[in-house]
Amino acid sequence: MAIDNQKNTRRTTGVVVSDSMEKSATVAVQRRMKHPLYNKYIYKTTKIMIHDEENASKAGDKVTIRESKPISKKKAWVLDQILESKRAE
Repeated sequence: MAIDNQKNTRRTTGVVVSDSMEKSATVAVQRRMKHPLYNKYIYKTTKIMIHDEENASKAGDKVTIRESKPISKKKAWVLDQILESKRAE
């Protein structure tokens, strides 16, 4: 495996919406943008498939993800850390 350059990689935060796959999860990333005509701030949501090697994230967890080299057709992001966990313990 190649070592990723930790300093120059893009990072973003989102919420895990699906963890039913093996070593993968789907994260919803929300961004705020200004509408070009009405000048109102609206939220756009993008679903990103991530690589989760240890299956550590569960649905509802708030996570930080980072961009990496493409792992498969749809996966080019890797789980960086879990910020908040929604597990019932």
